[in-house]
Amino acid sequence: MLFIDNEGITDPRINLAIEEYALRQLPPEESYLLFYINEPSIIIGKNQNTLEEINSEYVKSRNLHVVRRLSGGGAVYHDLGNLNFSFITKDDGNSFHNFQKFTEPVVAALSSLGVEAALTGRNDIQVGERKISGNAQFSTKGRMFSHGTLLFDSEIENVVSALKVNPDKIQSKGIKSIRSRVANIVELLNEPITMEEFRLKLLSFIFGVETDQIPTYTLTKEDWSGIHELSQERYQNWDWNYGKSPKSTVQNSKRFEGVGSVDVRLDIEEGRILQVKIYGDFFGAGDVTELEDILRGSRYEESALRERLAQVDMRRYFGALDLDSFIALVMLS
Repeated sequence: MLFIDNEGITDPRINLAIEEYALRQLPPEESYLLFYINEPSIIIGKNQNTLEEINSEYVKSRNLHVVRRLSGGGAVYHDLGNLNFSFITKDDGNSFHNFQKFTEPVVAALSSLGVEAALTGRNDIQVGERKISGNAQFSTKGRMFSHGTLLFDSEIENVVSALKVNPDKIQSKGIKSIRSRVANIVELLNEPITMEEFRLKLLSFIFGVETDQIPTYTLTKEDWSGIHELSQERYQNWDWNYGKSPKSTVQNSKRFEGVGSVDVRLDIEEGRILQVKIYGDFFGAGDVTELEDILRGSRYEESALRERLAQVDMRRYFGALDLDSFIALVMLS
């Protein structure tokens, strides 16, 4: 495994481009670890409806970046007190949805600092009842990344103000408040350290060597050119970050245990599905737009939907969600 040095960049539109570029363009025989810290921003899950996830007035008043990532899951607030890690590797067919595989090195590193953390639920790292990390994954063409946040010394009050939290999520998790459920790692350390010291200690532990001996991939001039081009085309693009929500004659959403929220919106005309959009914080190896394409043009009736979806592996898009549950959601039953 090689460490990718992002040269201290804190612009999320560049950092997410570095991550995607490494996934798609760097030599595939290698695995990589990327660390990055973003200036204040909201990072939206790939399948989410941006305007329904953010507090627009707060975002505008604080001039926050709003950037959509490639992976599923929910929206998260980033600032300079939040360290992000990304493991970029081969997708061996057994690693997607296996968050433990990628969080184990991080959990062990935290333990070495006296922070007794553990992977809980779908994708969180917690210390007791308090969350310090959320994780998500993306897979394409035999490659994948598993990335996560580490709340080191973040302005947690801004998390509360910047995001709109789905009431269903609060109810399903029994959350009394975001503030009581999350923690900064600095609160849990035996001895105070800086963010840079924390970053170096994690690196040294994960690689098992002193920091000056960590094997590193240095991005070339050609790499940086590709990264900036990708950033411009995707992560600085309004259509990617916000997108357009089609008009909906049918809308239904539900939170499924072990899956997350799934929100289906349909524009139905003369009994057929004219447009379809699926939102949510679910994780899937497949691009949900493939499923939308399959549904588009179908008659809006259960038998027609079952015929269209008969050969579709729903796990590819939603994980543990089965066909019957999905059809019931679409048909409002």
